[in-house]
Amino acid sequence: MSDSFYELDDEKSLIPEKTEKRGELLIDYKKVDIERAERQVLKGIDFRLHAGEFCYLVGKVGSGKSSLMKTMYADVPIKNAEAAIVLDENVAGIKRKKIPYLRRQIGIVFQDFQLLQDRSVAANLRFVLRATGWKNKAEIEERIEEVLKDVGMENKSYKMPHELSGGEQQRIVIARALLNRPKLILADEPTGNLDPETGYQIVKLLHSLTQSGHAVVMATHNLQLVDDFPARKVTCIDKTLQE
Repeated sequence: MSDSFYELDDEKSLIPEKTEKRGELLIDYKKVDIERAERQVLKGIDFRLHAGEFCYLVGKVGSGKSSLMKTMYADVPIKNAEAAIVLDENVAGIKRKKIPYLRRQIGIVFQDFQLLQDRSVAANLRFVLRATGWKNKAEIEERIEEVLKDVGMENKSYKMPHELSGGEQQRIVIARALLNRPKLILADEPTGNLDPETGYQIVKLLHSLTQSGHAVVMATHNLQLVDDFPARKVTCIDKTLQE
């Protein structure tokens, strides 16, 4: 992960207290157009997501799943939109200096983990907390302990990433995504590099997060997982979203 992903422009701390109540509208997209390299990826799409909701994004490779998710944390620009609101921010016209604050409220689970290989699990999590404004050492260590317990990895804090299995690394990535108590969690093919049994455990864990009010959007091509863990399903097809 890039050091600048969570970087702040000033010393201001942004430590959320808890997730918002279930049912709050977190994403409101109306007639959104997305382009990549001057190629139309999605056109005129509508999409809404509320707190406590789990939503699968499915579709063929290149259908726009990842591009759509990346617009939600301002990593891919939106070409045109009637509305493109994520966590009360207009991501279609968001200013550069506001992007780190938006990302602070979003937990991102990458397929390829993106853990810092030269430091322990605890040090990986400590790095993110310090980068996002946490300063009190006791609070930092308490939060690390909390998220590792949430994902069943409380005894792995001293391990280096290469000492963990793929499933264990993905659990650490989810713990990292939870650090700042995000309202929204985006998981882009989180089981893509895992064996089926481990993938099932990760999807079950992601589903459980909605019980505490987190909203989860998970992009996947594994339709068996979608069948085994039913939830709302949105399909990217022919540059549109179908539900």
